[in-house]
Amino acid sequence: MTKCPAITRNKTACKGRPIDDTGYCYSHHPAHTEERRQHGSRGGRRGGRGRPTSELHRLGKRFEELADQVLAGEIERGVGAVAGQLLNGARACIRDAMAAREQEELIERLDALEAALEEERGEYRWGA
Repeated sequence: MTKCPAITRNKTACKGRPIDDTGYCYSHHPAHTEERRQHGSRGGRRGGRGRPTSELHRLGKRFEELADQVLAGEIERGVGAVAGQLLNGARACIRDAMAAREQEELIERLDALEAALEEERGEYRWGA
């Protein structure tokens, strides 16, 4: 079976399998440049999943501050309880949004893998 003719960043030959008659694998195929760029930029916006967790960290600090204020008598217990419930609701929204985004990304990746597998099976079946 043929291999992709591209050279990787560490100056070694690519071991990817070509996806069509151009001879390039998905990672080096010129027709997929924009798609790969979009996938990479999406990862950059997520910040390696660090940004949503920093928001959760911020909410955790607010919980601690609220508890300290209630214990010090600066805020009434009832008001503190309601504020705590609201902060907990915000935390749940962030957590659910993170889970939904992760699930969407997994579905996209699964669809891409299934398409690649189907294409690979088609090439093998027809002796490409």
